[in-house]
Amino acid sequence: MESESPKLHMFFFPFMAHGHIIPFVDMAKLFAARGVKITAITTQADAPLFSKANQRIKNLGTQIDIKIIKFPSVEVGLPEGCENVDAITNSGQPSSESIMKFFEATVMLQEPLEELLGKYKPDCLVADMFFPWATDAAAKFGIPRLVFHGTGFFALCTISSMMLYEPHKKVSSDSEQFLVPNLPDEIKFSRKQLPLSMKQDGETFLSKLFKEMGASELKSYGVIVNSFYELEPAYADHYRKVLGRRAWHVGPVSLCNRSLEDLASRGKQASIDEQECLKWLNSKEPNSVVYVCFGSVANFSSAQLMEIAMGLEASGQSFIWVVRKDKKGIPERSVADNSRHGDAYNQRVDHNPYEERANSPHVEHSCFSSSNHTKACSTELREWDDMPHIEIFVAI
Repeated sequence: MESESPKLHMFFFPFMAHGHIIPFVDMAKLFAARGVKITAITTQADAPLFSKANQRIKNLGTQIDIKIIKFPSVEVGLPEGCENVDAITNSGQPSSESIMKFFEATVMLQEPLEELLGKYKPDCLVADMFFPWATDAAAKFGIPRLVFHGTGFFALCTISSMMLYEPHKKVSSDSEQFLVPNLPDEIKFSRKQLPLSMKQDGETFLSKLFKEMGASELKSYGVIVNSFYELEPAYADHYRKVLGRRAWHVGPVSLCNRSLEDLASRGKQASIDEQECLKWLNSKEPNSVVYVCFGSVANFSSAQLMEIAMGLEASGQSFIWVVRKDKKGIPERSVADNSRHGDAYNQRVDHNPYEERANSPHVEHSCFSSSNHTKACSTELREWDDMPHIEIFVAI
C-alpha cells in the first residue's frame, strides 16, 4: 500500500490585537477542516483564543498546534504582560509612544519566529500585514510568505494609488477634494479625511511602517484577503490584473462558525447573561434592533459615551450597544427597566453573535470586517467615519 502524502503544513502568525487574531482563528479553522496541518504562532496572553477554537473543532478530528513565543514588552519599556494592543488601549489614555513601543517589540519577534521556521520547516507562512519583516524571515528558509489583510480589495487598491500618486499633496487646502487616480470608480477625498501619518511632512514611524508593508507585500508570495469576489469584483480584478498582485479571497472567514456558541466563543467572555440578552432580542420584531459597536480599540471619554447614550435613548429605537467593561459614567439598564428607558439595553461585551439576532441596522467603527460581516448577514450598515475609504466603499 502506498504511504499517504504528508499534510500541507502552514504557520499562522497574527498581529497581537483581537481584530486581527479573531479572523486568523477563523481562517485556521477553515484550513484545518480541509485537512491542512495548522500551527499558530502566538503569545502567552493570546494563546487562549486558539485553545478555545480547538475545543470547538475537536469533533472534526483535527487540532490547531500552538507555539508560544515570548513578547518582549519589558525590553521596549512596556509593562510586564503587555502582549496585546488591548493592554494599551485599556490603560485609560493610550499614548502614541506606547503604540510605537508595541510595534518595536513586534520587530523583535523575528528571531524567535525564525527559530520556529528553521525547526519545523512549514510549507508556507501566513503572517499579518503588520509584520513586514516576515517576508525576509521566511525567505531565509525558502518558505513562501503570504500576507493576511483584514481589509478588502477596495481599500488595498485605494491605499496603493494614494501611496503611488500622492494626490493629497497636489491640493491647496485640507478641505479641497482630490481624485484618487487609477481606480475603477471616481473616488474623492479631502486631506482632512486622511490619517495623520499620511498628512504629516517627512517620514514618521507610521509612514515608514506602511512603506515597509508595501515593499514586503510586493516581495511576498501573495496576499490572502478576508473578502469575497461578489462583494467587490471590480476591485478584486483591479488588484490582480492592473496592480499585478497575486491574491486570494477567502472570506468572510467568520462564516466558518455555524452556531451561536461558535461565534460567542471567539472573543472575550461576555459580562452579561447571554441567554437573557437573546431572550430580550427574541421578544423584538425582526429588523427592529440596532446593533452599535465602535470596536475594542476605540477609547471614548465618559463624556463622549454619555452623549452617545443620550442620543441613542432619544432616538426611541431599540438597541444593543457594545461598551468596553472599563468605561464608567454610562447609565446602566436592565431588561426589567427596559420599557421605562427608551427600550434601551446596554450590553457590556466585546465580541459576540448578537448582531445576527438583531438582524437590522448596524452602527460600527469603519473597519472592513463590519462591512464584510453585514453584507454576509444582509443587514444595513452605518459607519463611524474614522476610516473614510471604508465609508465610501459602503456607499458605492
